[in-house]
Amino acid sequence: MIDIYSVQIAALADYGVSRGLIAEADRTWAVNTLLAAMGLTEYEEPQTAGTAETSLEMILGLLTEFAVKRGLIQGDITSRDLFDTGLMGILTPRPSQVIGTFQEKYAQSPQAATDWYYRFSQDTDYIRRYRIARDVKWVAPTEYGDLDITINLSKPEKDPRAIAAAKAAPQSGYPKCQLCRENEGYAGRINHPARQNHRIIPVVIDGRDWFFQYSPYVYYNEHCIVFSAEHTPMKIDRSTFRKQLDFIRQFPHYFVGSNADLPIVGGSILSHDHFQGGRYTFAMERAPVERPVSFPGFDDVEAGIVRWPMSVIRLRCGDDKRLVELADKILLAWRGYTDEDAFILAETAGEPHNTITPIARMREGKFELDLVLRNNITTEEYPLGVYHPHQELHHIKKENIGLIEVMGLAVLPARLKGELTLLADALVQGEDLRAEETLGKHADWAEELKTRYSFTQENALDILKKEVGIVFAQVLEHAGVYKCTAEGRAAFLRFIETVK
Repeated sequence: MIDIYSVQIAALADYGVSRGLIAEADRTWAVNTLLAAMGLTEYEEPQTAGTAETSLEMILGLLTEFAVKRGLIQGDITSRDLFDTGLMGILTPRPSQVIGTFQEKYAQSPQAATDWYYRFSQDTDYIRRYRIARDVKWVAPTEYGDLDITINLSKPEKDPRAIAAAKAAPQSGYPKCQLCRENEGYAGRINHPARQNHRIIPVVIDGRDWFFQYSPYVYYNEHCIVFSAEHTPMKIDRSTFRKQLDFIRQFPHYFVGSNADLPIVGGSILSHDHFQGGRYTFAMERAPVERPVSFPGFDDVEAGIVRWPMSVIRLRCGDDKRLVELADKILLAWRGYTDEDAFILAETAGEPHNTITPIARMREGKFELDLVLRNNITTEEYPLGVYHPHQELHHIKKENIGLIEVMGLAVLPARLKGELTLLADALVQGEDLRAEETLGKHADWAEELKTRYSFTQENALDILKKEVGIVFAQVLEHAGVYKCTAEGRAAFLRFIETVK
């Protein structure tokens, strides 16, 4: 009788052939290399490997479970991910081959290159399709248009054993961070993800060496990361606008944006200069210009305030150099701008507060820049940030509002999937929402909803999802430095008038 693990090893090798990761001539080599990784020396070729019937998730799951039973690895999710990534690394072509294919496709068109590379990143399991599919997603109508809501389930939560092991593990400075180019092919460790199946594409933007890859957690279609070859801190300056516009010149079907460069309003990785981009239309891009404005000496640049809960200046011009000139003027003016009446302080005690989240795209054959004004000041009342989700919204969203949220896509914590289901049931049953902590955090919100809705088994969860979207719109309003009121717009125009 053929060993079940021979069947799975054959299936994995056949998967590699069918996806073009290895050639048919490489199959025997792949089988033997997989055997070695599994600690096996015996193998019998099955009559049919069954790749058509068996998913990649199942193949890797069975092989990883075998490794756990043999004592090759621990049973926690982190150890399993380290192991099965190593298996996929065996099937993943070398960087030079990947770069060569990308360049061949790019010669056809930029879109042909990214189409191939995105599919490749999924076929190698760097982007785990089966985990991404678990994310909960819906669209919520608000006064600012339809907002995208996601509950992120694709990023696995760490097992307590893995957390303990990570604390006990020797600390390493290699790679310096999870964005560094040295991650390509890295085997990983308990406190750093494996990347044997990771391949990056070199790009030159604004005369500098950068790299292009996809996010393993793809929050939206073709969610990519563009990062500097050097491990240098993020900084928003004139060169940021040049790099972004140069990137979309090379990939005009993508947008590219940057998190801000200050804590609270910045991204999770400020230590390595990078952008995020992709092929997706966010709600902010669909938002119209509410009020055209002009800047002295830039009559050739279309400009306006966007109808959006955050404070956005949109610039558009066929000449990217003119956009860079004006964007730099706006940035420098904003860095030093104080308006105490609007509670905009450029700095306190020497700490700077003003920065910009910039997003670039092509629209109707012209370059377009959205400049989102940010400020990270804190007070005793709002210790996490005045322009940050306020405490009454933390039951839904407490984390920083980065680039993705700024554009209108909520990335909400995994806990909410279960909590919303429990809350819907409790509202239908008329339970005491304050009886225990899980639902207690939502009690004030839910009790206000009860004054406006009659909850039934059929509608409760849909109502909660709709209202979560409205909460997210409020989150963005809190993060906006100028509110969408007559007073807020007047203050916004006061700033614009200072840009000379």
